[in-house]
Amino acid sequence: MDKIRIRGGRRLEGVLAVSGAKNAILPAMAASLLTPEPVVLENTPAVRDVATMIRVLQRMGATDPVREDGRMVLRVPELRSPVAPYDLVKTMRASVLVLGPLLARCGEARVSLPGGCAIGARPVNLHLAALEKLGARLRVEHGYILAEGRDLRGAEITFDPKTVTGTENVMMAATRARGLTVVKNAAREPEIEDLAALLNAMGARIEGAGSDTIRIEGGAALHGAMHRVIPDRIEAGTFVMAAAITRGGVRVEHCRPAHLETVLEKLQEIGVKMKTGDDFVEVLPDGELRAADLVTSPYPAFPTDLQAQYMALVTQARGTSRITESIFENRLMHVGELRRMGADIGVEGRSALVRGGTRLAGAEVMATDLRASACLIVAGLVADGETTIDRAYHIDRGYERIEEKLRRVGADVERIR
Repeated sequence: MDKIRIRGGRRLEGVLAVSGAKNAILPAMAASLLTPEPVVLENTPAVRDVATMIRVLQRMGATDPVREDGRMVLRVPELRSPVAPYDLVKTMRASVLVLGPLLARCGEARVSLPGGCAIGARPVNLHLAALEKLGARLRVEHGYILAEGRDLRGAEITFDPKTVTGTENVMMAATRARGLTVVKNAAREPEIEDLAALLNAMGARIEGAGSDTIRIEGGAALHGAMHRVIPDRIEAGTFVMAAAITRGGVRVEHCRPAHLETVLEKLQEIGVKMKTGDDFVEVLPDGELRAADLVTSPYPAFPTDLQAQYMALVTQARGTSRITESIFENRLMHVGELRRMGADIGVEGRSALVRGGTRLAGAEVMATDLRASACLIVAGLVADGETTIDRAYHIDRGYERIEEKLRRVGADVERIR
């Protein structure tokens, strides 16, 4: 099992390029199930979750994808088996995104209840209730979602609370449903807009993606399309915080600062100096960090996927920061690992009190989920001595060759066994 070893204390300097968004490529890949024609996806990240989704699609009938220089061609000429089995779905929660497209294309699906990071229950009941409103019949038996629905029809659906994958599943199913589907209290993440752009290029009729209300006029036969996946805003935010914690000067390129507006405002509040353009964020090696409270919330607020990295950063800030996780009930597992490195953090329910200004020391730590692993890398970059992060496979689910990228800007980081 791979580990990542970091020798901390080096200031990062140089240019980092952001890859395509993991949370955008996965629903885009699921959308390839909606047509027998090729779907061409550009800016595809080489991450573990993409490889897992390829295996899911191949199990259903997808041909071997053509992949070259970040470009991937997916084709599902015939759906041989509308089944997403447990042995694949258990490793990646986003596998549930095949449910909507399978219902739309062939009227049936058998999808294992999803796995992925152990950061909370994240139930799929919102997906099921929404698809039932479209006319699907669903039940859960022996750990599988069994769905039937050969005559989907438009409906009004209101999510409470918001759900990103639930919104995406309904969008894909509704493209082939008869009539108009209106999704209220829809997720507003950039990844929703990105999926809508792909579906519209395939012939769908979707309006309002990125707002609270999305309208899908269904019934159109979808065809192949070419689409460029948006940059990964979470990777970009992680790199910005990595530069800031080392007091480095790093230009993070191929990103969209507009997708990180709330994050960048918070970082400026705690003292991070930066310049931004249409497609870059440049962190300047200046300024003392100071504490600031944080509450995670759905987009456009501060994302839960950057909460752990922010926690690592404010261990080096003057004062005490209260970080409250409002999305997932079990997403503070990285606190114990940061304490092993010398961080002074207390936990009160779903909040962590980070007493900043502590000197971190390298230690043997364990990644508990994808974003926790990124948090430990950020902490390891500033810690005295050597940090070894076990279960590096978590980081590979969502970050493309992160150790290679960080080495290019001066980090002493390597993968070991």
